[in-house]
Amino acid sequence: MKGCVKGLLLLAASLLAHNAIAGCTREVTVPVSANGASVIVDGQNIKGIYPDLLRAIGAKAGCQFAFTVVPRARQVAMFTSGSADVLAPASRTAARDKAGTFIPMINHRAMLISVNSGRAPITSAHDLLARRDLRVAVVRGFDYGEHYTALVDELGKQGRLFVEVDVIAVARLLHAGSADVTIMGPTLMAGAIRRDQRVHGLQEKLKAEAIAELPWQQSGAYISHKLKPEDQAALREALDKAGKSNQIMEGYLHYFRADVLNDSVRAR
Repeated sequence: MKGCVKGLLLLAASLLAHNAIAGCTREVTVPVSANGASVIVDGQNIKGIYPDLLRAIGAKAGCQFAFTVVPRARQVAMFTSGSADVLAPASRTAARDKAGTFIPMINHRAMLISVNSGRAPITSAHDLLARRDLRVAVVRGFDYGEHYTALVDELGKQGRLFVEVDVIAVARLLHAGSADVTIMGPTLMAGAIRRDQRVHGLQEKLKAEAIAELPWQQSGAYISHKLKPEDQAALREALDKAGKSNQIMEGYLHYFRADVLNDSVRAR
């Protein structure tokens, strides 16, 4: 009898331990694109601040993540159409809120980044639009809010906009002198430059300018509404806990000097 009771207790303990980590009912699909130090694609190896975080919380929450590499625009489209479970990193937008639940991780802002040529400062979107001699490059799929979208649309109408597939393509344009300005977070550019020898030395030549139309905003991860409620709950709890612990900010500090972060990245 004692042996039977002991066996039942061991079975119950085993089931409890299993349930404690069985947080997701299926594999979670996470398309990613190279994105500075946030997502680093090295051949078949996907790493960086966000993949590392997801793997860490997945081990604790009982969730397995399946990463696939796609262009940024496709990554966003997959999430908004419901064919991807998690979108990260991501700024919060009204369109994305319709497709998923946003979990903030950090505060960041996009800035105007250019090779320091001694030109007069740019102080506003109106100022940039008036400087028709400056060619601007952006990444397809990046979204920093309504003012950013309106600015990019107007630059396109003026015929001086390059739309590239990723950050390193923009860095090459700046390095070659084919574009004069880009709009993105400085850490994205710094991370891309670090990994591509073709733009070696570019970082030291760059300057970043803040304008009012590109304010501080939250950045983090989206969880798709298409997931089962129990899977959404497991991911929401794990990501929210990570956000409150500032793990993402610690990741940025691991990859970047504090002076690179000061004007563009803050803790949640």
